Amino acid sequence: MSPAGVSYAPVGFGDHHWQIVDEDHRPWFATVSDLDHKEYCGQGAAAALDGLRRAMETARTLRERDGLRFVVAPLPTKDGGALVALDARYALTLFPHVPGRPGRFGQRLAAAERDQVLELLAKLHGRTPPGSTPATTLEPAGLDGIHEALGDLGGPWSGGPFAEPARELLTEHATTLRARCAEFDALTEQVRGRGAPLVVTHGEPHPGNLILDEDGYRLVDWDTVGLALPERDLSLLSADPAELARYTELTGRAPDPAALALYRLRWSLLDIAEFVAWFRGEHDRSEDTVTAWAGFTEALDLLTRPV
Repeated sequence: MSPAGVSYAPVGFGDHHWQIVDEDHRPWFATVSDLDHKEYCGQGAAAALDGLRRAMETARTLRERDGLRFVVAPLPTKDGGALVALDARYALTLFPHVPGRPGRFGQRLAAAERDQVLELLAKLHGRTPPGSTPATTLEPAGLDGIHEALGDLGGPWSGGPFAEPARELLTEHATTLRARCAEFDALTEQVRGRGAPLVVTHGEPHPGNLILDEDGYRLVDWDTVGLALPERDLSLLSADPAELARYTELTGRAPDPAALALYRLRWSLLDIAEFVAWFRGEHDRSEDTVTAWAGFTEALDLLTRPV
């Protein structure tokens, strides 16, 4: 493919995106993933690249092997791979352009819309996981970093312009954060003890990753696909099992309220772990760090609300 037109698409957070038109006037969507952003929990850029590659291969398998047309998977490279490593920090993936109406993060779906998404998730969760599917853990990556930061509130942080404000804000929320970490540990023990089977999950099937076209919803952004309990996906649609009844009708499995609560809390702690690592480390003031600061304050505020 030879691009005839390329324009930057200021969407999402952390990665970079472009809209491309080829010589035959066909539209495409390119993503350059920032592996530094994906390795905040300390696993290293090489592991982040391997994880991203496995995630993209999983998406391709779900679409091509299992015929899940709602999976927006990357196109294969010339050598049949799922992505191209541009250097030690960045990797490129190319996707078909999906015409339709994109959703917004934080948007609340109507009951009929939520049921449509639950139907997609029921299909996804019922598939045999591809061998490339990454594993996930109940504990959010970087949780140790939260505990380390909570033990390091007595002295100044000097990583960059948001370091000290982050320390001060974390100090204000320290009691609540410790309590929610303890609550998370208790939920983890309870849910793990039930030994429920794992399924292939998208990881972030919120409205911001949905595009509605004439055939229904499509799911984009498969970076976080992984083996997990179904509630990993379901918790982003509702914390109320009654609102997830369509999923039970299709699968025969009633969502576990404890697992729903666990994954909703896990989402907040995962965000906080990322932002804490970011602001304790070396950083500059940029559009991304300003956005991250807003996300950090919101994530801490959410901890004061019921799960």
